[in-house]
Amino acid sequence: MSQTAEIVLDRAAAQDVAPEPAMPPRAPLAMPVQDLRTASPPARRGGGGPLAARLFVFGGALLLTVYGAWQMYEVISVSGGATWLQYVLLVLFVLNFSWIALAFTGALVGFASLLRAGPAAPIPTSLSTRTAIVMPVYNEGSARVFAGLQAMHESVAATGLGAHFDWFVLSDSTQADAWVAEERAFRQLRAELGPDARLYYRHREKNHHRKAGNIAGFVTGWGGAYDHMLVLDADSLLTGDCIVRLTAAMEADPDVGIVQSLPLIINRNTLFARLQQFAARIYGPVIATGLSVWSGRDGNYWGHNAIIRMRAFAEAAGLPDLKGRPPFGGHILSHDFVEAALIRRAGWGVTMLPRLEGSYEESPPSLIDLAVRDRRWAQGNLQHARVIGAAGLAPASRQHFATGIAGYVASPLWLAQLVIGLIIVLQTAWVRPEYFSAEFGLYPVWPRFDPVRALQLFALTMGILLAPKFLGLILALLDGRVRQASGGAGRLTASFLIEILLSALIAPIAMVVQSGSVFQILAGRDTGWNPQRRDDGSIPLSDIIRRHRWHTVLGIVTGIGAFAIATSLFLWMSPTILGLVLAIPLSWASGQLALGLALKRRGLLVTPEEETPPAIATRACALAARNAARGFDDADALAALHADPDLARDHAAMLPEGRSRPRGQIDPDHTLARAKIVEAETLTEAQGWLSPRERFALLHDRALLDQLTRLNPV
Repeated sequence: MSQTAEIVLDRAAAQDVAPEPAMPPRAPLAMPVQDLRTASPPARRGGGGPLAARLFVFGGALLLTVYGAWQMYEVISVSGGATWLQYVLLVLFVLNFSWIALAFTGALVGFASLLRAGPAAPIPTSLSTRTAIVMPVYNEGSARVFAGLQAMHESVAATGLGAHFDWFVLSDSTQADAWVAEERAFRQLRAELGPDARLYYRHREKNHHRKAGNIAGFVTGWGGAYDHMLVLDADSLLTGDCIVRLTAAMEADPDVGIVQSLPLIINRNTLFARLQQFAARIYGPVIATGLSVWSGRDGNYWGHNAIIRMRAFAEAAGLPDLKGRPPFGGHILSHDFVEAALIRRAGWGVTMLPRLEGSYEESPPSLIDLAVRDRRWAQGNLQHARVIGAAGLAPASRQHFATGIAGYVASPLWLAQLVIGLIIVLQTAWVRPEYFSAEFGLYPVWPRFDPVRALQLFALTMGILLAPKFLGLILALLDGRVRQASGGAGRLTASFLIEILLSALIAPIAMVVQSGSVFQILAGRDTGWNPQRRDDGSIPLSDIIRRHRWHTVLGIVTGIGAFAIATSLFLWMSPTILGLVLAIPLSWASGQLALGLALKRRGLLVTPEEETPPAIATRACALAARNAARGFDDADALAALHADPDLARDHAAMLPEGRSRPRGQIDPDHTLARAKIVEAETLTEAQGWLSPRERFALLHDRALLDQLTRLNPV
C-alpha cells in the first residue's frame, strides 16, 4: 500500500473515532427547592460571630445614630419647634446617617483586627478531597476566559496538587459566534494541556434562571462526584496557592458550607477603573475584615471566588421562584446572598478569609458600564425584601439582606433629603410666616436652622463617612511593602486625595442613576440580562450625552435655584451641583484609557499589584494576547463550522441527546432556520439569510448542521 493511501485511510479512520466527551460521566445529586415559609431546626449551628464585636458594631452605630438624630433635631428646632416638613427631613437624615454609622463602626473593628494580624499560615502540602472549579460564562470573549483558565490550571499544577481539581466551563451564551468561539478555544486548550488536564465544557440550550440555574444544573448533573466546587466569574483569577488554601480551609472545618475570599481588582487602566482598583486595594481590606469579624460563621457570599461544600449547597441552596412577575417576582437575581442565607439556615457555617492573598477580579471600565451592571444588582437586592422575612434565617443573614437593600435605597433617600432640605430653605426665604395658626402661639411658625450646629453636624457626618478610607490609608502607610509599592507615602497620600475628590464628584451622578434604577424597579420594569463589558475602552460621546443630559440639566436647575435662594445654600450644595453639571465630561473621562495611564506614569492611583504584577496575571495577559491572535472571537460561527469538519463533528457531539422541545410545539426560529438552510445553495447565502436567533437554533440541530457543512462555500 502506498504512503498516500495510508494517509487517506488514517484520516478516514480518525473521522470515525468518537471525540473525547466534553463532560465526564454524570453523577447526579439531588437539590430540592427550599421553602421560604418553613424551616426545620438545623442539625448544626456552631455559633455565629463574636458577641463583643457585634455589640461594638451595632451598639456603637445605634449610639452614633441617636446622637446624630438629637443634633439634627437641635438644628431644626431652633425656633422652639419643628414643622412637619422638618420632621420628614429628620427621618430621612436618621435613615441615611444610620447607614454610614454602621459602616464606620464595622471599619473600626476591621482596622483593629488588621493592626494585630499575624503572619499567614504555611501553604498546605496535601489534600484529601476532590474539587470542581466551575466558571460560568455568558457571551464573553473566549480569548480572555480561556487564558485565565489556563493560567489558573498551570498555577494549581505547580503546587503539585492538581490531581484534586477538575475544571469546568459552563456556558450560557446565547450568541452563535460566542458559543462556537468557546468550543474552539476549549478544544485548543484541551489539546495543549493533554489528556490528564480534566478540562470540561458544557453549553445550555436554555439559560433557565441564568447563572444560578447554570450552577444548579451542574450540581444536579455532576455534583455527586465532588466534595466541593470553587465558583468563578469570567474575570476571576486565583493563584494555585489561593485555590489550595481555600480547599484546605474547607477540609479543616467539616461544618463550614462556604469560604469566601476577598478579590482584589487588577489589570484596570481607565480612569474610573483605576479609582475602583485603588479604593478596593487600600480601603477594601478594612471594610471586609470588619464584616468578617462581626459576621463570624454567619457570613455572606458574593457569588464568585469562593469555595462551597457540594453537599451543603445541594441540600440547602435550591432557590425557589418568587411569586409574581419580575422585577420583584420570578427567579432570584442576586442569588448569592440567598444561597448563603439558606446554607447558614441549614446550620452550615459561612465564613470569609479577607487576608487570603491571590484572589483577583476585574471591574467595569467606565461609569456607564458600572451603571449597567448596577441596574441588575439593584433589582436583585430589592428582591431580597421578599426573602428577608424567610423562616429560620440567622439574624446576621437578615442584616446582610438589609445592608444590600439599603445600599440602593440610600440613593433615593439621599435625593429626597436634598429635595426636602431645598424646599425648607426655599420656604424659609420666600414664604410668609403664618401669624394666626389653628394652635395658640405668641410667635409665628417659621422654619429656621441653627447654622453653627448644622456645620458641626455636617463635619461629623463627613468624618464618619470618610473614616473607613482614612483608616485604610493609615494601614497602607504603616505597611512598608504596600507604602513603597504604591509610590511612597507622598504619592499614596496624593492618590488618596484624588480618589476622594473624584469620588465626591461622581457620587451625585451615581445617586441620581441609582435612584432612577430604584424608581424603574418600583414601576415594574425588569432589567433583563446583559453581558458585562470588561475590556478597557471608551464609550461614544453621543451615548454619554444621551445618558447624562438630564443629569446635567438637573444640576444646572438646582444650582440656579440654590443661588437664587441664598449664596450659603449654593456653597453648601456645590459638590452635588458641580458633580451633576459635569456629568457628561466626568462620564467621558471615566472611560478614558489615556487619563488612567497618565496617572499611572506619574505613580498615582498605583497599587502593589501593579508595581509587582502577580505572576498569574502576567501569564494570563500573555495567553490572552496569544488567544486573541487566533481570531476565534472574530470568526463567523457558520463559516468556522463549514471550514472545519472536525469542529462540526465535535460541536454535534457536545449537543444534548433527545428532543429539546415537546412534540407538536413549533419553534419559529428553528422552523425558519430549517427552511432557509434547505433552500440555500452556498454558505454565503445561508450567512445572509439567517438571523442571529435562527443561527442559534441551527447550531442545536445535528441535521441542519450536516446540511450546513454540505453547502458550497460561495
